[in-house]
Amino acid sequence: MGKSETARNPRTPKKLAANTHVRAARRPAAAKTETPYHHGALREALLQAAERVLERDGLAGLTLRAVAREAGVSHAAPTHHFGDLTGLLSELAAVGFRQFNTAMASACDAATTPLERALARPKAYVAYAQAHPGMYGIMFRTERLDYSRPSLHEAAEASFAGLANAIGMMRQEQISENALTLNQGAAIARAWAMVHGFTMLLLDGRLKDILERLPEGTSTERLLEAMLTAPVTGKLPGP
Repeated sequence: MGKSETARNPRTPKKLAANTHVRAARRPAAAKTETPYHHGALREALLQAAERVLERDGLAGLTLRAVAREAGVSHAAPTHHFGDLTGLLSELAAVGFRQFNTAMASACDAATTPLERALARPKAYVAYAQAHPGMYGIMFRTERLDYSRPSLHEAAEASFAGLANAIGMMRQEQISENALTLNQGAAIARAWAMVHGFTMLLLDGRLKDILERLPEGTSTERLLEAMLTAPVTGKLPGP
């Protein structure tokens, strides 16, 4: 009989195992694995990553690839969930409006006097913008958003409804969001313009000159209170 298989083949099982171990050791390290997410959790994780990128790098730094890197997922993931950058920005703005609305509702609920309730919403408006300037900025960049997306449309409408209800309480009348009188519309526009304008001046650092001329220790919040409680004279003709 001929030599055994082991004798004829010098590559014994021990040598084969050793060679396999060497080849495995020589393989390059695997690329960093992506963070696993369930489908629903990935969408939320992408929005959270987008908010971090926006607040850290600004709107110019917010790209689909940047968001994917921040979330630790493939570059295709944001496109799969949001379609394009407009879709991502629109869904992010919807998140901002929901946070915004919750902050103002909570502030109003915590108020205990009529004056506190009147000032709670605008104070919370300004405070949210200061805490989340990037998010606040994108919420009002209409040219970058798609308001046909249901989530954004609903969140923005809820914000307007909250403003209309607040003005209605101040005027002691019921205000319909879909059918305003001229005076109701003027009251809503005046309140919004005052607080939004104040907020933008504050974020742009344009109120420093005024604050420096006021009595020492006057805070931004005190200036806002004084602006909101100053009497408004005159009334538009008609209903």
